[in-house]
Amino acid sequence: MSDGTLTRRRGEVFNEVAAEYDRHRPGYPDLLLDIACEVARLSTGDRVLEIGCGTGQLTRSLLARGLRVTALEPGERLIALAAENLKGGGDVELVHARLEDARLPAGRFRAAFSASAIHWVDPDLGWRRIAEVLVPAGTLALVQYFGLREPRSADDQEELLSAIRRHAPEAVATWPTYRDLESTIAGVRQRSRNVADAWGWLGSHDIGRAYAADLFEDVQFATAPELVEQTADELTAVLGTMSFWARLSHDQREALMRENHALQERLGRRIRASTLAGLLTARRRDTAHSSSTAQRVAELPGANQRGARWQRGS
Repeated sequence: MSDGTLTRRRGEVFNEVAAEYDRHRPGYPDLLLDIACEVARLSTGDRVLEIGCGTGQLTRSLLARGLRVTALEPGERLIALAAENLKGGGDVELVHARLEDARLPAGRFRAAFSASAIHWVDPDLGWRRIAEVLVPAGTLALVQYFGLREPRSADDQEELLSAIRRHAPEAVATWPTYRDLESTIAGVRQRSRNVADAWGWLGSHDIGRAYAADLFEDVQFATAPELVEQTADELTAVLGTMSFWARLSHDQREALMRENHALQERLGRRIRASTLAGLLTARRRDTAHSSSTAQRVAELPGANQRGARWQRGS
């Protein structure tokens, strides 16, 4: 079995826990979606693509902005829940297919969105496929939550990771890297000439491909950090919607659940975790008018006051 096929098979676990995914996974910050729409210059009635809509968390937000959404989802349970959740919510076409297999006309969409899903797409095909379906200078917008290293939650997060090392060491081998905010921004800036490299580095996924640099430019990055406090049961519920959890044995899951409860009892409070909602946008490259300017970095005026950090490179 190829690595790509194995990765896609692992992505199918979300379909097995569709109801739990819908109930426990958080939505995405309106602030970042507003920025994405601003970067893409989207207006009411514009047609956009969503890759991996799940149960419709992001889709609902796109529809609320008056966009016409074609949403792809390969999981039959997930897309069934999306259909229920999005009834009467706006102009949406749900397509039960992977991006690699969907029949989509070239140059149809002003923007392509994907929330916590693009790493399940075959990277040898996916970046080119996205560029093909976008209009000239159309925008790719990727959004996801990442672990954030910061003092308020560092001890709690280390306790949780130590428990995983003890009971599920195989999961730690592929655990995403937690970075502080400044290191995260700097790392994206260093990779901003290739959106695939930047996004792969952010999520610790092997999805960077050199050819993507020829397809997209003007990479921009916005962030919204947040401190989350959860009970042991709430934390376990979220972990239960993650792909690594599905690969654990019953005994491993039970052990981690006990560890979560023991940690909450020792702390005498909810368990803290710092997350970073990240938005990465890039524009489909117009080879006839491509800029050759040197890389630049700037903050969006007022971004810090609105709770986000914005970085740009081209």
